[in-house]
Order: sequence, then structure tokens, then C-alpha cells
Amino acid sequence: MNFTRGVSNGTICAGDKNTPPTAELVNEIKNTTNIEDYLGKNNEYLITHSLSEHLNMLLSQKGISRADVVRDSMLDKSYVYQIFSGDKSPSRDKLIAIAFGLKLSDDETQQMLKLSGNRELYAKDKRDAIILFSLHHKKSVFETNELLFQHGLTVLGTPKE
Repeated sequence: MNFTRGVSNGTICAGDKNTPPTAELVNEIKNTTNIEDYLGKNNEYLITHSLSEHLNMLLSQKGISRADVVRDSMLDKSYVYQIFSGDKSPSRDKLIAIAFGLKLSDDETQQMLKLSGNRELYAKDKRDAIILFSLHHKKSVFETNELLFQHGLTVLGTPKE
């Protein structure tokens, strides 16, 4: 799966038909002798906005409010608002909780984690597999935490993170 910045609306999009696969772009980087040539040629595919800009774009796209995200993520209101304003850099688990609050798909969540510099959810990791399952099946963060707890795993939103 690759993540790119779309030309038409400035948003990141995954797997656009006109977007070269990430592996192809990596190969171009390895074979170029001038990074400026590569950047100029591939500028439209480069991610150029911040996590907070991305989160606010998702709010707009989904037609939901920050208050909805707070309620559905089960996170502290002021902390969520600070993340959306760019004042706080959230942990991976906080971002996953926000993904539930934003009602993101599993692919959208992976994209957000990648953009934030966090590790994507990994299907071979038991905890991540449960989270991926929950996202795919549109479960709430509460239902996800119940599943994690039933399997003896750390729930989302615990102070340990």
C-alpha cells in the first residue's frame, strides 16, 4: 500500500491508480544521481502536510466534530483538542483511539499512523490484529478495549503509553 499527496485536492490518498507504487519511487531514489531531479519529477506524490492538518482534513471529510472524536475515542477533551491544533504529539495508542473517534477504516488508520511516524498496525502482532479486526468491523474503542482485555492485552488509553 502506498500513501501519496493527491494533486487535485492536496490530500493524502492511498493506492491512487495514477500513483506509482512506493517501491517504484524507492527504486527511483536509488537510481538517481540528483535528488533535485527526483523531487521535481515526483513532487505531486510527496506528503507535505502535518498530522494536525491531516486530522482536521479527516474531520471535514467525515463531517464530524472534535466533540464527536472526544466522545468516541474516550480520550480527554483538552488533549484531543491539543492534538488537532498541533500542540501535542500523540502516542501511537492515542492516535489509534482517535482513529476510532474519527470512524476511520483500517486503511485510513494505517495511513494516519504512517504519516505520524508511528509503526503501522501489524497483523502478526496479536494486539494489533485485534485492533485491525475492530477497525474493519467498525467496533467502538470501548468494544475494542473489551476484546483486548479478554485477551490479556493492554487496552487503549492506559497511562502506560
